[in-house]
Amino acid sequence: MARVKIAYIGGGSTRAPGTLASFIRQAENFSGSEIVLHDLDPGRLDLVCALARRMADVQGADLTFTATTDRRAALDGCDSVLSSYRPGGFEARALDERIPLSHGAVGQETQGAGGFFMALRAVHVARSLVTDMEAVCPDAWLFNYTNPVNIVAQAVADHSPVQVVSLCEGPLVFPREIAELAGLDPDLVRATMVGLNHACWSAEATYDGAPMLPVLAASLGGDLPDVWARRWIELAVTMDALPASYMKYYFFEEEMVAELRAKSTTRAQDIQADVPDYWAHYREQLTAATPRLDPQRSRGGIFELEVAVDVMDALFNDRAEVWPTNVMNRGALADFPDALVVEVPCVVDARGVQPIAGYRVPPAARALTGALGEYQQLAANAAWNGGRREAFRALVSHPLVRTLPLAQTLYEELAAAHREWLPERLW
Repeated sequence: MARVKIAYIGGGSTRAPGTLASFIRQAENFSGSEIVLHDLDPGRLDLVCALARRMADVQGADLTFTATTDRRAALDGCDSVLSSYRPGGFEARALDERIPLSHGAVGQETQGAGGFFMALRAVHVARSLVTDMEAVCPDAWLFNYTNPVNIVAQAVADHSPVQVVSLCEGPLVFPREIAELAGLDPDLVRATMVGLNHACWSAEATYDGAPMLPVLAASLGGDLPDVWARRWIELAVTMDALPASYMKYYFFEEEMVAELRAKSTTRAQDIQADVPDYWAHYREQLTAATPRLDPQRSRGGIFELEVAVDVMDALFNDRAEVWPTNVMNRGALADFPDALVVEVPCVVDARGVQPIAGYRVPPAARALTGALGEYQQLAANAAWNGGRREAFRALVSHPLVRTLPLAQTLYEELAAAHREWLPERLW
């Protein structure tokens, strides 16, 4: 089994204990490996590191955990870098959500104006991260989980020699979620999702060996859990393809804005309210005889970022497994530029991450997905080295922004709100 050194950038986050639990669960695949945790908060970093050591010790996992606030020291000599960070924290995410909503636009972490400003902040950090990697671990792979994962990967792939792959559970989760809403058994679903991250569609989908879309259409005649379930299923049947759940922001834009504005808190504020209990739970488990993460008291669940662990295992242990990843298209997905980062099934082995050719985004979804692809490229370029003009062009190109007056208002307010986390060229 592979013995590697892995740097975890964001290793003091609320998600980190669950991520390290994922490594510990697969410890046999990484026997003898070292995982170096890096974060800006030394107190939380030390707590997570100590908890990981306790969990590994109790479970007999042959993994070494260390921690440092010095990023370049953490990266030194690494074979793999896992990045999952949030510049500005949940406070910044709440601004991404609230400010667009105050102007009648979708406020969201990866979509619309909020997603764009998350991208500007994330790529600003990614640029310095890969500069450090080029200096001290130039051959290491960057496994990115920082949102928006497609724009971060696009920026790095376009401007750095570092090998990058972005990851998300969405392509695995979306088909199962829609099946559950329709009252179906998710274990009987087989679907291949292609397109862009958070904008993927099924190129093929079966249920118990038969085409899935007619089964979904039949479910519309019965009782469904809520309005959102009916919307999602109706969208799938109309487009003849399973959509990512994020498509609700585009095909039901007015309804989603109304629902979000009707809530007294945003998603980020809901998470912030739970954060103290997450850390209390982690401190409790640190001294427990048998530390176990409670899925109700752990951010994201008890096994986090596990797709990244699976893909690392497939690469370093030469598994030749197929996983959905975000990589440069290189001709694999028809109708999209070769250099665009797309989300497609890939063969992962010792040679790298190779996209599987032969898929197409369903016809009815190509126009919107293509527009989002153009936005992705513009946003990546602006975030890496553009100025206000380039950034503004990217923002107004987003299908959830569209109009010049709205784009001008949102850019000014969000740039001012996030000034601390943005390079001066974007102010």
